[in-house]
Amino acid sequence: MTSAAPFGTVLTAMVTVYKQDGSVDLEQTQKVARHLVDHGHDGLVVSGTTGESATTTVAEDAETLAAVKDAVGDRAKIVAGVGTNDTRTSIELARQAEKVGADGLLLVTPYYNKPGQRGIAQHFQQVAAATGVPIMLYDVPGRTGSTISYDVYREAIGWDTVVAAKEATGDLARGTKLIDLGFSLYSGDDALNLAWLAHGATGVVSVAGHVAGDLLRTMVDAMAAGDVATARKTYARMLPAIDAIMGVPNYGATTAKAALELTGVIDNRSVRSPLVALDDDEVEALRVGLVAAGLL
Repeated sequence: MTSAAPFGTVLTAMVTVYKQDGSVDLEQTQKVARHLVDHGHDGLVVSGTTGESATTTVAEDAETLAAVKDAVGDRAKIVAGVGTNDTRTSIELARQAEKVGADGLLLVTPYYNKPGQRGIAQHFQQVAAATGVPIMLYDVPGRTGSTISYDVYREAIGWDTVVAAKEATGDLARGTKLIDLGFSLYSGDDALNLAWLAHGATGVVSVAGHVAGDLLRTMVDAMAAGDVATARKTYARMLPAIDAIMGVPNYGATTAKAALELTGVIDNRSVRSPLVALDDDEVEALRVGLVAAGLL
């Protein structure tokens, strides 16, 4: 990969929509994908954390990926989440995503098992060697219980398929070092999107982008053009929505789906257990944030 933005610059880790009976609603998931691409996105992450990948099956991931690709065609890069806490399953998902035609793979640190750095490196290397699809490593210690060491990053950038990192550690100084190693760095924290861009990030992988895609596009393009004032103004406008979507305990797929329901993109906010859908009071608080950001 020679592009500075191998997977685009504005991406959202999109939700997987369910029917009332809990099965995947491919039609409404496609609707979300088209909505995102129509509103500023040039990349989509399918079956990531916000896609509830921990509770979807390998077969469902394949169906969802194929449906999203059919919905958006070549209008956006499609990155498939393949991270699990079982290397064999991640390899299976990676090979499946390659067959379906994913443009990239999102590979999160194995969670719950809490492997040491040697185990993390081995997991990444085995998945990377399984396909020829470009990979974005994902470091989110708040969910996985471990952090990818600088030494593992330094090793991984030497593998042919590892080209990018999604950063959700909040460590801006280390992120700068990763860019210097050769990674295309993507912000994985909506509250730090502007800061990461200022530190040289390639783009963002958002959750708030489900409803704030046009604003994200304005901010990213303004930073690329050196128009920091416009980027900062746009970021400030988004903050009430970011706080409402990401700043509560029950956040992620739950708040993203409720936001999409409020804006009329999907018709329900169903999630899979152990997640629970937002209650009416939580939806009202979300509504207040979206209104304050001018998104409702």
